[in-house]
Amino acid sequence: MTAREVVDARKDKLGKREIAAILRGTNKIHAMKGKRVVEFDLKRDPPVEKDLYENLIGPTGSLRAPAVRSGKTLVVGFNEEHWQDVLG
Repeated sequence: MTAREVVDARKDKLGKREIAAILRGTNKIHAMKGKRVVEFDLKRDPPVEKDLYENLIGPTGSLRAPAVRSGKTLVVGFNEEHWQDVLG
């Protein structure tokens, strides 16, 4: 896998407006906080905006890191097993 764009989350804060732009064209989201994994299917069962952003925005007010968009799937946060399942 080759990155088309790399953004340093420590320098470039991605708030709700920027996250909304990333979500355009996204159908599935896998959001991870430690071992907890929450999956959203934006096409079949769109979540309440508050629930979505609670899982995507970290304590700094920016998009959780790491975040990777592959096709129509967005993977946010880190859980090694789940990353391998989704992107492996």
